[in-house]
Amino acid sequence: MRVISVDRLREKAKRTLPAPIFHYIDGAADDEWSKANNQSAFSRYCLNPHYLRDISEVDTRTTVLGAEMAMPLILSPTGMSRLFHVDKEYAVASAAARADLMYSLSTVSTVSIEDIGAHTTGPKMFQIYIHKDRGLTSELIARAREAGFTALCLTVDTPLAGNRERDHEWGFAMPPKLTLKSIASFLWHPRWGLDLARTRDLKLANLVDRPGRPIDQADGIMAYIDSQFDRTITWDHAARVIEEWGGPFAVKGVQSVADAKACVDIGASAIMISNHGGRQLDTTPAPVDCVRPIREAIGDSLELIVDGGVRRGTDLIKALALGANAVSFGRPYLYALAGGGEPLVTALLKKFKEEVERDLALVGCRSVFDLGRDHVSEARHHYS
Repeated sequence: MRVISVDRLREKAKRTLPAPIFHYIDGAADDEWSKANNQSAFSRYCLNPHYLRDISEVDTRTTVLGAEMAMPLILSPTGMSRLFHVDKEYAVASAAARADLMYSLSTVSTVSIEDIGAHTTGPKMFQIYIHKDRGLTSELIARAREAGFTALCLTVDTPLAGNRERDHEWGFAMPPKLTLKSIASFLWHPRWGLDLARTRDLKLANLVDRPGRPIDQADGIMAYIDSQFDRTITWDHAARVIEEWGGPFAVKGVQSVADAKACVDIGASAIMISNHGGRQLDTTPAPVDCVRPIREAIGDSLELIVDGGVRRGTDLIKALALGANAVSFGRPYLYALAGGGEPLVTALLKKFKEEVERDLALVGCRSVFDLGRDHVSEARHHYS
């Protein structure tokens, strides 16, 4: 399969999915300003190429969170992939392993920790939230360790659900429900509905056997978040999770220098600078704009991963030149998954690597480690 751009993949996903499901991927909180700004922020930086360099060989390999990878790109944790394609998280994990990249599995995935652990030997990170049921949090950590995950990621920006208005507008729920607004869209996409009826496998596999309110019978995942996630957690709780895990550990959702310093203090390995794709608190800064002040504040004490708005190889290069160690993305591979399953996710990752290799050469670098602040500057004019 051929991939032209992430924008084209988005168009394909929109044609393939019923509207409530597409808007769950594509939507964000409130006015969706942060979502748009995450992407447009990269255009506020220019690349400064250095010419007459020997670029006969270009090496994109790096190590992040203790894992060697083909390039500094991580596939972000995203929930409920079965909604988007019948092959669900298996397809993305397989494509990531084939590309030699780290795949992140969400707590609210539709494939279990154990099944992904058995499915792929590629580098894997498990993403958790701290639940009110602390026993569940400890259980998930132990299961991830036993299943061969080598890194853990704690998302800290979701003590309660953001105001995702598209979900309210289209009546998104888990499992999907027909409403007056959505019924025509579901009928217009019969293959999606037939696949769901045939497999009957839409469940949050890591949570279905827990006591209490079953998530697959809830009003939606937002209701689950509001009822089950713990709003009392502090940095002390995060420190205890790090100690319990005992391996490479990322804190996801950090956007401020103060929180970055707290990550250093509690012994984290990395920060995923993120505003949850604009899906939590709107009008927060773009992750790429946070890199330089955080790096200046904490030095080289932690790895920095830019999560949000990444669509091109040049985005990755700008992030690294500003001081990041890697980038991550979610929506791009979900668009690909929805539009064509594993083959299209594989094609996306292949195209992205080709972009990174070409753009590294054009900026005058033989390796991602050659990138520095003299390769990037703030643009004088902003073209969105």
